[in-house]
Amino acid sequence: MGDRENFRKAEKPRPAFGIEALHRAVRVVIALVIIGAGAVSYPDRTSEPAASPVDKAKEDLSRFEYPSQVPISWRPHFLRPHDSLERLFGADWATVARFNRLDRRHAYPGMTIKVPVDMAAARTYTPLPVHYEPAGPYPKYILLDLTEQWLGAYEYGVLRLSMPAATGTAEHPTPAGFFRVTARDRTHTSSLYKTEKEDAQYPMDYALMFYVGPDGVAFWIHARDLPGRPASHGCVGVYDEFMQLRTYGTPEVPVLFDSRTLYDWAVGDERHGIDSGTHQEIFGGPVVEIRGELPRRLDKPPDIPPYRPPD
Repeated sequence: MGDRENFRKAEKPRPAFGIEALHRAVRVVIALVIIGAGAVSYPDRTSEPAASPVDKAKEDLSRFEYPSQVPISWRPHFLRPHDSLERLFGADWATVARFNRLDRRHAYPGMTIKVPVDMAAARTYTPLPVHYEPAGPYPKYILLDLTEQWLGAYEYGVLRLSMPAATGTAEHPTPAGFFRVTARDRTHTSSLYKTEKEDAQYPMDYALMFYVGPDGVAFWIHARDLPGRPASHGCVGVYDEFMQLRTYGTPEVPVLFDSRTLYDWAVGDERHGIDSGTHQEIFGGPVVEIRGELPRRLDKPPDIPPYRPPD
């Protein structure tokens, strides 16, 4: 009896396969099964990257519905880390940027853009009419279409300038109606809002004031970032890559300069006197018509085949 007890004491204890280890093993098996099922049964879920179905940041521009684009064939493209508008579209990068109401600074990975199928036709794309009868009596007339997020400049009813715009959001709307440009300021800065780093007031170069609200807040057409959707606090922004280079250090070679083109057309002639570069009231400025409602945003991406970049 004593020898048996001594033998039992001398035995090494056997490691128990505990409940915790069992749970770990089960979790590994389940994970492998799920991954295999996703790759085998649902290949679309692990193949092409695509915009988030939730898209709280509104980075899927294919969801914004512009009436002028309904009859135009286009394909959605999800921008990957190596993508840029220049690399994808070469000399037509600006055509695609304008089609999307988007600047190069905001064409970042994770964004979904629209790519026109007929690039040659897209080069002359404008949502606004070439002839606009209400503008006929006026030497200079600015039409802003909120639904299209687009601005046109007319001379006696004939379209002279056409450019994308970023207007106010639903929470901070751009006022609709008829106004006039009553002041100019080539070096204007916001008194209310700062840049993203909050180290400077937001630049509003080549600014044209068209309305002052009951609370004394002024509304301007000015240089701004264009993220491809309504984004401002009520003002109207147009392209100015020179302002972006000065403020953000990008793009390295600025090209798009709609703010200055519009400013020079609207208030740059001799009858408005010498431009001091600061706030100046003007008389007889262009009429400004703002019409429509904000573009409709679809609840989910449209069922359209994706764009396939050439090899």
